[in-house]
Amino acid sequence: MKTAMYAIIKKDFRGVAANRRLFPALFLVPSLLALVLPSIFVIAVHFTPDDPDILKLLALVPQAAPGQSLELTLWGLLLNSILPAFFLVIPVMASSITAASAFVGEKERHTLETLLYCPLTLRQIFQAKVLASFLVSMVVSLLSFAAMFLVVEGEVFFLAGQALRPSVNWLAVLLLVSPAVSLIAVTLIVRGSAKAQSVEESQQAAVFLILPLLLLVVGQFAGLFLMSFWLLLGLGLLCGALAWILLRKSMGRFTYERLLQ
Repeated sequence: MKTAMYAIIKKDFRGVAANRRLFPALFLVPSLLALVLPSIFVIAVHFTPDDPDILKLLALVPQAAPGQSLELTLWGLLLNSILPAFFLVIPVMASSITAASAFVGEKERHTLETLLYCPLTLRQIFQAKVLASFLVSMVVSLLSFAAMFLVVEGEVFFLAGQALRPSVNWLAVLLLVSPAVSLIAVTLIVRGSAKAQSVEESQQAAVFLILPLLLLVVGQFAGLFLMSFWLLLGLGLLCGALAWILLRKSMGRFTYERLLQ
């Protein structure tokens, strides 16, 4: 049974890599969030450090390190308190592109009947689809983090001659919160894909999962609040439990006949 599940996952991976429209779209939003916006912030802090909107963020910082400049304090704030929120959005955006076509894409390609003939239960097929989209989102997220970290550290070192130190927040985000949020989104989107009649309909429903996370990002830049380690840890544990429940109850009353409608 596991071999058949791996075959479905591998097929979905190949489908993403071979799709000339889908593959570039996976990295469009991550490039904007992980490279373009952080670079704009780094440059803005260097050239306009006294901007009122930037100084608002300082009120949320408990205390700057002794002898540390205003620029380094703001850049550290960006790296360790603002950017982690981006890595809740990136995996969800990436997974929404692949998960939205999980079942309805098979319908449109007229391959769903063939898929249902494989030696797996409907729940196992569903879980294989979820796992495939989840792995894609995690790969995109980790690559985005690596690119973001190298670019931000390189820009800061070029402008100030010093490197920033990542905080423990990143461990909570990359190892717990981001995977949990992504798994919740993938499970819900794949389930919606099983009900949808077209990929566009499935993608439109996925937008409602992304909006709350975008508001969280806006809140970070607006200086309304900052993500702390304990907040991230609590959020990760809560989302992890919810993701496990959703995956266990994933297919509900779905049947082969209903899926083929």
